[in-house]
Amino acid sequence: MAITARILHVDLTSRTTRTEEISEATYRKYLGGGALAAHILLRDMKPGAEPLGPDNVLVFTTSVINGLSLSGTNRYTAAAKSPLTGGYGESEAGGWWGPELRAAGWDGVVVHGASETPVYLWIKDDKVEFRDATPYWGKLSGDVQDGVEVELGDKRVRTLQCGVAGEKLVRYAAIVNQLKHFHGRGGLGAVMGAKKLKAIVVRGSKPPAAADKDGAKKQLVFFKEHYDRATDRFHQLGSSSGVLALEASGILPTRNFRDGSFEDACAVACKREVEVKELGVTPKFGGPEYETLAASGSLCGVRDLNALALINQLHAQYVLDSISTGAVCAFAMECYEHGIITQEMAGGLDLAWGNADAVIALIHMIGKREGIGDLLAEGVKRAAAQLGKGAERFALHVKGQELPMHDPRGKKGLSLAYAISPTGADHMEAPHDPLYAGFHPQGHPLGVLGLIEPLDPMTLDAKKVRAFFVTQQVWSAYNSVGMCDFVGAPLNALQLQPMIDYINAVTGWNMSLYELMKVGERNNTLARMFNNRE
Repeated sequence: MAITARILHVDLTSRTTRTEEISEATYRKYLGGGALAAHILLRDMKPGAEPLGPDNVLVFTTSVINGLSLSGTNRYTAAAKSPLTGGYGESEAGGWWGPELRAAGWDGVVVHGASETPVYLWIKDDKVEFRDATPYWGKLSGDVQDGVEVELGDKRVRTLQCGVAGEKLVRYAAIVNQLKHFHGRGGLGAVMGAKKLKAIVVRGSKPPAAADKDGAKKQLVFFKEHYDRATDRFHQLGSSSGVLALEASGILPTRNFRDGSFEDACAVACKREVEVKELGVTPKFGGPEYETLAASGSLCGVRDLNALALINQLHAQYVLDSISTGAVCAFAMECYEHGIITQEMAGGLDLAWGNADAVIALIHMIGKREGIGDLLAEGVKRAAAQLGKGAERFALHVKGQELPMHDPRGKKGLSLAYAISPTGADHMEAPHDPLYAGFHPQGHPLGVLGLIEPLDPMTLDAKKVRAFFVTQQVWSAYNSVGMCDFVGAPLNALQLQPMIDYINAVTGWNMSLYELMKVGERNNTLARMFNNRE
């Protein structure tokens, strides 16, 4: 049986749909995810399209193994021309929206045009409806999801939405499914909002199955035998455990990267679901992971964990990229410290370092584009250009995208990731330098790629460049096949060959490690081609 990709094309301008079947040969070259999304975007988007105009194309792609049983394979891709950078925008998310889309019989959704009025898509297996989203326009994410579930009479639908920030065209607005799984970077929520597409809601009844069920089961057994949940810090603490590790290394981004250590950094680190009843914080929206804790915490000088839990919830309610939002707030605080932003310009807010109430107020203003929030919603690059007076010194970005919460001054290989990532500063472009320091010739999971010599995190030489070049292909391949970086090697137990064996068991192919690496290379090349074209 041929393994093809079934893609739903939606034209919001004409309110029409069509089905595309991508051939098996093409699907095998891309696997899905980032590589397939870049291929479709280059093919279908007119050169020079305005990021917030109707000619931009918004692509959602799953993969050949999305929705099956192997841990870490529920990730999927969103891609479009980024309103933040003006170049290629791609972001992955986990959760159950991708698997539900595959259960409905679709491997991707491509959104063309723009609606004149708010609309949401309702996909139930082969049935696709355009539904009025006017009742949900202007509502926070939790109210939207609750309302859609009531309207459709089904609490098991999966809701992907752009949020109020997307409606207001905040250039770093995110997209979220089930309130806590984010396509965080690149401003893709603003693309969705510009199209007046409030949500894509999915329900499926036909989950995909492996071609060789016994072969697939063998790889599940391998992962089960090699994975220890009790010692997995990602399971125990989520990425928030990174706060203590980076603080100990002196590279915890603090006060807009001016410092590398934050006195009184939390010694506990948050779980991924939190509740603070007195502030109205509910587990419904999850809890802050490392990037949020650092971007709105140490980067802004805020140490109040209860306030950070509320800030995390506000990011989820407005559907904002927590990295860019925290970085923009820190930028504003440093501009305030130097008299470039005054208290009057800030609407009476005291933007002193550590003022959690000011950060909370700024998030509301950014999400609604009110007051100084209208300026800050443009991102640090554009905001600095408008402010002038030397504000550019405090606008830390690459290609217009704010820096993630990892300091390349203490991880030299990361400087390559930030500099050459097609999407702008991106900490998920390749493994970080401490992992390079752990290379060894006795069975290291990346030894099959020739990475067998430990590399100093503080050195940037030819060996480090080669290691980055190779591992960037690995993580780009992960983005294409929908594998979570926190499950695959080198961060966790799933090694490359068992993952390839699982792909082959699912599809009936004979894919090799060489072929998988070519998928990663193809993803990177297509994204750079897009930027060169634009």
